Amino acid sequence: MELGKWNELSVVRSKDFGIYLSDGTEDVLLPVKQVPEGVKVGDNIRAFIYRDSEDRPIATTNEPYITMGEIKRLRVKNVADFGAFLDWGLEKDLFLPFKEQTVKVEKGREYLVRMYADKTGRLCASMKLYDYMLPNEKYKKGDHVTGTVYEYKKGFGAFVAIDDKYSGLIHENELFNKVYPGDTVNARVITIREDGKADLALREEAYIQMNEDSKMVYSVIESYGGVLPFTDKADKELILKEFGLSKNAFKRAVGRLLKEKKIEITDKNIKIIK
Repeated sequence: MELGKWNELSVVRSKDFGIYLSDGTEDVLLPVKQVPEGVKVGDNIRAFIYRDSEDRPIATTNEPYITMGEIKRLRVKNVADFGAFLDWGLEKDLFLPFKEQTVKVEKGREYLVRMYADKTGRLCASMKLYDYMLPNEKYKKGDHVTGTVYEYKKGFGAFVAIDDKYSGLIHENELFNKVYPGDTVNARVITIREDGKADLALREEAYIQMNEDSKMVYSVIESYGGVLPFTDKADKELILKEFGLSKNAFKRAVGRLLKEKKIEITDKNIKIIK
């Protein structure tokens, strides 16, 4: 009888509070409210096995949101000092230990997790997914993908599960806006490495992205009353804070607006040409 999985079991006896199912070696209770109508001793039932609030094996015919070894997005129901509890569709919440979190989780948010059994046989969840991501067989350089951030490491970047299963990484030098575990991102595949891991970017290639950036920069200048109180020679930190752009991207956008004769640059500011 496999914990955290669906099992084909036989009905061996019936009680007022439910029926007992067996795999020939072990018996487990299926509570009466879970028993399908018309089931009798000798019938076979497909049941999911987990542990109840008293840590006893118990069967259910309800469909859990995640099974053993699967990777799924689950919502945090409660947070405690020692871990968090996730909604996985069954009566007893799924435990996410503090040591298995890649970031301190927040109640109500969804995170990508994998189900496993700890040393005591208890079903738990983990956000540490790097070793369980699949190599990319579906995407190629230039493709646009959607994925979930499951970890961020300073000096490396944001680790992304493309389609919630393929390995992806947004390098730190490609992160001009903050992303957090649990965030859904739309990205562009820069390269697929030999091991099948994908390097990703949140922005389009420069010649495409420039159009959107120039529109956004123009809008920000308008919000300053048509006069931006600094130029494209400003510190990169100020540019990143105001526009969410690298200095090079900002200069390209300003260059586009100059070429279109929409702005002018003085020693101290950038002005919209009316």
